[in-house]
Amino acid sequence: MSISNFFYSPDIDGHFHTLNKDDSNHLVRVLRIQKGDKVYVTNGKGLIFECVVTDPDSRSCQVEIIHQEAGDDQRDYRLRIAIAPTKNINRFEWFLEKCTEIGVDVINPMLTEHSERKIIKVDRLNRVITAAVKQSLKSFHPELDKLTYFKDFIKTPFSGQKFIAYVDANVKDELFTICKPGMDTLILIGPEGDFSQEEIETAKENGFILVKLGPSRLRTETAGVVACHTVHLVNLS
Repeated sequence: MSISNFFYSPDIDGHFHTLNKDDSNHLVRVLRIQKGDKVYVTNGKGLIFECVVTDPDSRSCQVEIIHQEAGDDQRDYRLRIAIAPTKNINRFEWFLEKCTEIGVDVINPMLTEHSERKIIKVDRLNRVITAAVKQSLKSFHPELDKLTYFKDFIKTPFSGQKFIAYVDANVKDELFTICKPGMDTLILIGPEGDFSQEEIETAKENGFILVKLGPSRLRTETAGVVACHTVHLVNLS
């Protein structure tokens, strides 16, 4: 289907649906949508709904669902990135936006030994993700977890392949060469000061493989995007 006027509504279901106040206002007052016009809504869980406006109310626009289908961003693996939020929150928001555009399933903000940012506003960051979902026409909305201590997160069960990006001369394996396609993948990205040696040892004890993301030293947010894109390239080959 050719998609325009794309919105996100996690609870869309049934035959009719009412959009939230912000989306209704944007549709009616900004886009000047009329009764009978088509709009598209994703539930963020892999489905896109083709809808027709039945009541163009700027506070509660009602639509009728006429067709639904799976989005073209379906994958046979899930990607999870655990990352230390940057001191400059704008850089972290950039990371969220770009990884959403590329495709990521879960983002776990981590509080590490060298973290400079110790507080995040999950609601605000989720709005950044939602905007990126709508802009890039994604049918999946990434899950953003609360900020968690590294020592707690590292013990979280994960059945797929597990990597930790680390800048060190002794790290020889490239993510691109050892990441296997078609497998759930978890990648840890450290803060600007990188992971501490103790954190590295803890990660290794919990089954994480040390990897490089290329020859350059990358900023945290850049490393996160490179890791995300690398996994996608591996799965395209």
